[in-house]
Amino acid sequence: MRAMVLPAPGAPLQMQERADPVPGEGQIRVKVSACGVCRTDLHVVDAELPDIKYPVIPGHEIVGRVDLLGGNVTTHRVGDRVGIPWLGYTCGVCRFCKDGMENLCDRPLFTGYTRDGGFATHTIADSRYAFPLGEDGDDVSIAPLLCAGLIGWRSLVMAGDAARLGIYGFGAAGHIVAQIARWQGRSVYAFTRSGDVAAQDFARRLGAVWAGASDQRPEVPLDAAIIYAPAGELVPAALRAVRKGGRVVCAGIHMSDIPSFPYNLLWEERQLVSVANLTRQDGLDFLKVAPRAGIRTQTTAFPLAEANDVLKKLRTGQLLGAAVLKP
Repeated sequence: MRAMVLPAPGAPLQMQERADPVPGEGQIRVKVSACGVCRTDLHVVDAELPDIKYPVIPGHEIVGRVDLLGGNVTTHRVGDRVGIPWLGYTCGVCRFCKDGMENLCDRPLFTGYTRDGGFATHTIADSRYAFPLGEDGDDVSIAPLLCAGLIGWRSLVMAGDAARLGIYGFGAAGHIVAQIARWQGRSVYAFTRSGDVAAQDFARRLGAVWAGASDQRPEVPLDAAIIYAPAGELVPAALRAVRKGGRVVCAGIHMSDIPSFPYNLLWEERQLVSVANLTRQDGLDFLKVAPRAGIRTQTTAFPLAEANDVLKKLRTGQLLGAAVLKP
């Protein structure tokens, strides 16, 4: 197999040849056909997440086909198309797993972070954490759904029934969630980097009723806001934008420090919450909703060998929608 491997903190990825992996008990080997590039991959590459063991293969928006089964796998067959998300394993015995909150498991494994991911021609997955995808849709378009879509869905559910929804950071997750929100009949307000006219125009094309810079405020207060950009300074800005009793959802796995802000931004029963990972049920629910909502992902495909260039484009805001690597 070939893989783009992260050898050390902050180092560029290296193309390496490795022996084909062999699945263990309850595992499957997947021949990767597409792997989305997520902002969390940047956090891994930039060593912004704790306890990374090197070398590691990033990538957790994986679409591919099962090409080898480990022992006692009954849920998949060779040739099945599957999607492999961020959450790669949970213990099943901690209090969170037992209470239906496996996204908060005490001993989890995460694809492309604490276990090798999909910036490769092949990868290994726990069969219980690989979603059956069927045959509808093309691999590149589906790949961003495996994280940007899934975490977007969980954050949207956590935002409640907000009729006026703000989205801060209109990238891979934002452009998917905007489509679901519009399908649900909500009004979408898109917030982008200052001067990012292309992203603002993109948001309007997807049905946003307002689009502007993140330091601006629409004329009407929002019922809820979701922050996808990893910028802590957006938290006070979003709190200013929501009404009394409104909710701000922080949807990233990593965010820069939140600056101090006056208590009156939180007062009047505004709520500030975070989203951590996702459950398998989130994935099953979202993958049912996605075709009904008519989601069309905006993607640009790149060869696997260009992973470093793609990460640079993502870091500097040069991508519209989502980038996808093809082995």
